[in-house]
Amino acid sequence: MVNISSATKLTLLLLSITTMMSNVAIVTTLPHLKDHFTTVENIEFLSRLMLTLPSLSIALLAPFLGHIVYRVGRRSSALAALSLFAVAGSAGLYLDSMEELLASRSLLGVAIATLMITATSLVGDYFQGEKRHKFMGLQSAFIAVGGIFFVVGGGFLSDFHWRSPFAIYLVGLLLLPLVYKFLLEKEHTQTTSDEGLDNSLLGIYFLGFLLMLLFFILPTQIPFLIINHFGASGSLTGAIISSAFVANAIGALSFSKFKRHFSFAKLYVLGMFIISVGFILIGLVSNVYLFFLTSPIMGFGGGLLMTTTSAWMLSLAHQKRRVKSSGYLTSSLFFGQFFSPILFHPFVSYLGVQNFFISIGLVILIGNIIIISYIKFIRKN
Repeated sequence: MVNISSATKLTLLLLSITTMMSNVAIVTTLPHLKDHFTTVENIEFLSRLMLTLPSLSIALLAPFLGHIVYRVGRRSSALAALSLFAVAGSAGLYLDSMEELLASRSLLGVAIATLMITATSLVGDYFQGEKRHKFMGLQSAFIAVGGIFFVVGGGFLSDFHWRSPFAIYLVGLLLLPLVYKFLLEKEHTQTTSDEGLDNSLLGIYFLGFLLMLLFFILPTQIPFLIINHFGASGSLTGAIISSAFVANAIGALSFSKFKRHFSFAKLYVLGMFIISVGFILIGLVSNVYLFFLTSPIMGFGGGLLMTTTSAWMLSLAHQKRRVKSSGYLTSSLFFGQFFSPILFHPFVSYLGVQNFFISIGLVILIGNIIIISYIKFIRKN
């Protein structure tokens, strides 16, 4: 066990801000891209791809990056990734073609994947048991706070110019000196037992994929609903989405308390039930300000689920496999992010955004009822 100072803990928490939700900084600028790229075909689909292309990079490369982080070291990897995060993330300030913008988003994904693997594996190194559960809840809350920072800042800046939100990624440069000075890492002996995929965690990886496949509907679909259907401004849209992230943080902080009474599996089912209710209520909204009441429900469930999934993985992963296990979980989470708009785009086009929210909520709710009924049936027999 490493003796961790408050400065090191804070640095790790700040590093976490750049991970899961940092690619949503441009979410409120997406509906405005069609006004600039007037000659680009399928611009609405490509706009959504701007948000999820980093997720594809992360999903494809995270397992390999996990091996690199393991050999290079956590701190060195974090320093390189923060530099790339700032450069690639802010590239939208000056790039002027969709191809270049999409390429820069792919490079951003490499940076985010490395940062997420580093942050997750260090939590496993620093903490055990109840202390790990509490810190992971706090870490997930900071990720949600990062989402608030990126979405609100992006929403405010997008009202000035569609390029402005890309400047937010320069925050990565501010974290470089903190990571260099305070981030510690435990020395690990190189071992062949740390190689490859841990098959015992395949179920956790699938649940992580499913979680993000569903939860990422919120940032990829709701801006188009709020801006195009209700005529809201970018700043109002950012405020609404950030309310979901506030609830996301509360859900994450609640994890350790829930964990005292429920197993990981029961917590996952509970989180999915909460998300289903959030989906249905979002679809029923008739006044734009009601989103401040409905979106947080989904955010709370997502925060609880994200922390549950990560903690579940760390509880099962061998200490010598944490970096690479974190890489595979990161891959599954971001595969879910990437495929979310692609998989659901035909349903959104056919049903409309609001009816889609109601429909997907009902599907999740019915799925939960079937799973719970099946488990009870198995136990009785």
